[in-house]
Amino acid sequence: MTDTATKPEKIRRHADKAAPERYLKITLVRSLVGFPGSQRLVARGLGLRKTQSSVVRRESPETLGMVRKISHVLKVEASEKP
Repeated sequence: MTDTATKPEKIRRHADKAAPERYLKITLVRSLVGFPGSQRLVARGLGLRKTQSSVVRRESPETLGMVRKISHVLKVEASEKP
């Protein structure tokens, strides 16, 4: 008898449920003049260049982290699939 025969199979709980993709509409509502350069780079990484510019991004941990870093200059809304 081998070790693999005695080990139980891993249970995949999340594989069965396909979570619907969620999107965020992100708008730059305040200028980044006077803020640190790292915050300007985050805005550029999100695709925001000018005030009142908007982008639609998929909700992911990376995007949410970027939004959290410059939340004081953004307006974030839930959005439908682009």
